[in-house]
Amino acid sequence: MARDITVIMEDRPGSVAKMGDAIAKAGISIEGWCGTTCDGKGVIHVLVDDAKAARKAIEGAGLKVSAERDVLVLEVEDKPGVLAKFATKIAKAGVNVDFGYLATHTRLVIGAADIKKAREAVPEAVLATK
Repeated sequence: MARDITVIMEDRPGSVAKMGDAIAKAGISIEGWCGTTCDGKGVIHVLVDDAKAARKAIEGAGLKVSAERDVLVLEVEDKPGVLAKFATKIAKAGVNVDFGYLATHTRLVIGAADIKKAREAVPEAVLATK
C-alpha cells in the first residue's frame, strides 16, 4: 500500500533532485509528489509503495524525513468537481484534510487527521492500492 513521506530540505537549487536521485537509486518509483517552501525550508510530500526503503534512501542522502503516514489514495476521473465531491464528504464526516495532491494515473492523495474516518466518508470511491 502506498504511503506518504514528508521530507524537509533546504530551499535551494538541487534539493529536490537530490531526493529524487536517492529514491531512484534505491529502485523505487515516485507515484506522486508535491512541495512548497516556507521560511527557507522545502516541505515535500512523496507517495511511494516501499516507504521503508524510500525513507532509508532519503535519509542516506542526508535529507530529513519528518513524517510517514497512511493516506487516502483515490482513483478519480479528470473532470470538474471531483475534488469538491470528495472533500465535501470528508468535511461532512468532521475530518480535517491536512494536505492533498495528484499522483500518477489520475489518483487523488489526501492526508487527513483521521484517515479511517476519511475512508469511511467516501465508500463509493475506488481506493487505489498501487
